[in-house]
This record gives sequence, C-alpha cells and structure tokens, in this order.
Amino acid sequence: MLTLTKIAEDPRVLTYRMNLSDGSTAVLRPLTHADTERLAVFLRGLSAESRRFSTFDGYGLAAARDLCAAIARYDKLRLVLEDAAAETIIGLFELSLAITAGDLARYRAAGIRLTETTDCRFGPTLADAYQGRKVGTLAFPLVTEIVRRLGRTRIILWGGVLADNARAIRFYEKNGFQHIGSFTRPDGIRSLDMMLDLRSRPSSEAV
Repeated sequence: MLTLTKIAEDPRVLTYRMNLSDGSTAVLRPLTHADTERLAVFLRGLSAESRRFSTFDGYGLAAARDLCAAIARYDKLRLVLEDAAAETIIGLFELSLAITAGDLARYRAAGIRLTETTDCRFGPTLADAYQGRKVGTLAFPLVTEIVRRLGRTRIILWGGVLADNARAIRFYEKNGFQHIGSFTRPDGIRSLDMMLDLRSRPSSEAV
C-alpha cells in the first residue's frame, strides 16, 4: 500500500497521462515543491464563483507556498492536473486521509460509521476554462484508482457540496456518489453529504 511519504519521495508512482476530449493531453500527478509558482497562477485565476465552491484558505502565492510546504507533512494528498503541452496547472484534486469530528457525527447520525482506515475525503477544483468540458469525468477514474492504492474503499466529500452547486452535484451523482444527508455550515450555507463506496465499483486499469 502506498504512503504519503513514499509518494512524496517518488511522485512518478502516481503519475498518469490522459487524453482530453479536445485532443490535448493532460497529466495527473502529485503536487511537488517545484509547483509553487504555477499553483499560485492557478489559484489567482479562479473566478469568484469557483472560489466560493472551493476548499482553499487563500488564492495567491502565500496559499500556494502553504500547500506545497504541507506535502507529506500531514494527512493530505494533493494531485495537480497539468496541461502537458503548456505545463500549466488546470486542476487541483485534494484527498484527506483524516476524517473530521463533524463528518463522523453527521454520518453516524445517518447510520454510517466512518473510519480513517477505510475512508477519505475528496475535493476537486478545475480552472474556469476547463469546467463543463468533462475533464473531471475523465480524471475521476484515475482518482478512484489512487484512493484504492492508498488502501481506502469509500470517498466522502471534503466539507460536503454546496446545495446550490448543481453542476457538481450532477457530477457526483453521475460518478456513483449517493446522497447521505444535508447540513448547515457555520456560515449558514446549506451543504450536502455524499459518499461513493468503491467496493460496489470494479477497479479499472489506470493508463
């Protein structure tokens, strides 16, 4: 089973090439320390609407430095989706191997027992220009393979998904996530909990 330390030491173990619908090639790989400047460009380029739906603490160089400094230090694995030709970051997919107390309580109330040996949290963000182009749908099978290689069998959403984020909800439903319940965040915004059980999905060979 892969560990975050092993991945940080050799990111090639989780590096995949994929063909986008427009014929271009993208690379899905772990975030590295060398990505700081390009990650800052990606974060700064996110629109106000994309930022509202994302999970980041900031959207500039300082935030990019913090994300890169956190590599293999905590429970997070961050994967960048990179345009292979332009070498620009077009997406950031976050996985957390830790489950928060709030997640545990909400899912327990729904009759589901979460554990850090079986479950992980997932949060995706795409550059605005790549949203609505099925990029997430093409990348998600690779994400599920990575989750399996990390020894997890279920995926929940990082902070849930905002109830008014119709595009994201359709994406999760299409990819097999089940609705678990709803909750109100501390800022008063309604969000939905959704879960994907990989044990009900056949494993696919990543390319």
